[in-house]
Amino acid sequence: MIVSNKLMTSVGSAALMAALSISSGVAMAQDGPLRGNIRVVIGSTSTGGDTYQNSSIVVDQLAEKLGLNMKVDAVGASSAFRTLDRDSRGNTLMIFHDQSYLGYLYGVEGYDNIFEKYTVGPTIAINPGNAYLVPKDSPYETLDDIIAAVGSGETVRVAIQPGGVSEIGFSALKNAIAIEHPGQEDNLVAVNTGSQSDKNQQLFDGQADVINGSVQANEQYTRLPEDDQKAMRFVWLTARQDTIEQAPEEGLGQTTREQLLEYVEPNVNVTMGNDENFTFDKEFFFLYNKDMDPAIVEQIDEALAEIYEEGEIQEIQKSAFFIPDFKPSDEASTYLADKMVRYEEIINNIK
Repeated sequence: MIVSNKLMTSVGSAALMAALSISSGVAMAQDGPLRGNIRVVIGSTSTGGDTYQNSSIVVDQLAEKLGLNMKVDAVGASSAFRTLDRDSRGNTLMIFHDQSYLGYLYGVEGYDNIFEKYTVGPTIAINPGNAYLVPKDSPYETLDDIIAAVGSGETVRVAIQPGGVSEIGFSALKNAIAIEHPGQEDNLVAVNTGSQSDKNQQLFDGQADVINGSVQANEQYTRLPEDDQKAMRFVWLTARQDTIEQAPEEGLGQTTREQLLEYVEPNVNVTMGNDENFTFDKEFFFLYNKDMDPAIVEQIDEALAEIYEEGEIQEIQKSAFFIPDFKPSDEASTYLADKMVRYEEIINNIK
């Protein structure tokens, strides 16, 4: 069999490039300041929730790229912050989402201003599934029906977990009612509870008219017949329209992307005044000890930039119903600080 010199050269070049690619990852780990075993703490105690799932996707890719042993540890927010406070070497990193600054804005114990106390690292993904649902036999067909009912004096009870991502949509809804129906906003009542299962139970028991949930956790209940006590339907997804448009066409479960788009702006509007509507994307990002070597920040930024450039991680994230969302540290810090100011206005308006 005769093989041309050109083909041999091409094969040799491909092999050389592959070898260089592998060696560059090892070299990045050996030459960079991030060394040894790396613990990535997250602000959730669940290993079945979105924070753990999303963090594991990113950390697995990062460990392979850097040639390091990296492990995700679900310790919960308070413990994660305390652990991060104690380690300035870079052997402890943290991944969390908007709860990390919303908890501070709502005055939740154990939360500080992350932009003062920590270094904010890169964003990595969006969970587009933050949602509000009603029983399938609810008289409220749309979110507009709920706003109108509250505005006319009806009491509407909303089950939330106070102090963060679960509450921000409730706050925005209450703010919108205050703008459109001044003096009636107190008819929207928070039923403060705990986990998603607790919120669901409030709806099942008739103790709440609306609940905060998620596409991932609650879509299964939207498939049930209307006469089932657990049957629900979506009335609002807080994500931006262009965020949902990036989701897989098949959506999740039996709910397609086209169906999910029915529950976001411009089909659903929650005013913030001045012709601006409220939206909220639940975004995940790294947090670092303030005294950690800035070279580690740069090393992780560079590694993630390469990972997202290669493209495989985006497919993994989308298959798990996450939207890829990489922004390097400087850009992410500015973006998230602006986001915090925007939602602080809403929270202050309803205090």
